[in-house]
Amino acid sequence: MIQVGAHTPSSNPLDEARIREADLVQIFLSNPQSWRKPVPRADAADLKASGLPIYVHAPYLINVCASDNKVRVPSRRILQETCDAAAGIGARAVVVHGGHVTGDSPQEEGIVRWRKALEQLDTEVQVLIENTAGGDKAVARRVEWLARLWQEIGEFGVGFVLDTCHAWAGGEPFDELVPRVLEATGRIDLVHLNDSKDPFDSRRDRHENLGKGQIPPDDLVQVVREANAPVVVETPGGSDDQAADIAWIRSRL
Repeated sequence: MIQVGAHTPSSNPLDEARIREADLVQIFLSNPQSWRKPVPRADAADLKASGLPIYVHAPYLINVCASDNKVRVPSRRILQETCDAAAGIGARAVVVHGGHVTGDSPQEEGIVRWRKALEQLDTEVQVLIENTAGGDKAVARRVEWLARLWQEIGEFGVGFVLDTCHAWAGGEPFDELVPRVLEATGRIDLVHLNDSKDPFDSRRDRHENLGKGQIPPDDLVQVVREANAPVVVETPGGSDDQAADIAWIRSRL
């Protein structure tokens, strides 16, 4: 059976999971819009002992593909710090956006920079790279670029997160989406199951509750079935809304 959970507030993940009847949770360990290092959690031992699968989402600011050292170097640093903090709570993996090349550098430089970042990373926690909705020189928006990226970094054991809203908004057709991604990366380790407020290829990353957005519901279900990986809903609203989204996909599986 496919595990289904949600991205929840980070203050008490165990209670948040119970409220939503979630099989797993995804949380932040620091402010997603800050470069500040995660602080140790008082409940770290409880989280480790709970058996609840926990995924950690790294800060949104991370862009290891950036041309500017003032972005690229702090990105590598906080990715390491996030992985260290994730290990402290027994997290299953750390999710990080694929990023995009900035400035005049060619898109291929992003792949080289990802390799350098992973060569420097020292962690036993798996890193999962997530596809993105926009960025003219994004390395994880188009499936053909995922294939090029994985040719360079696949040896590091990194995993892949398929976000349905990002694929839709990024203009990636849902026809044979999962088989194409699997051919490119060899794996899908997690699905971020989100509907989209905006039309196909809008480049706008605005999540909607399942069945209430622009993505055909059957396409959402098909992605989950074919990926056969744990699912995290990152949908709007509070616990009741996310519980309804968890029930929505479970009823269709």
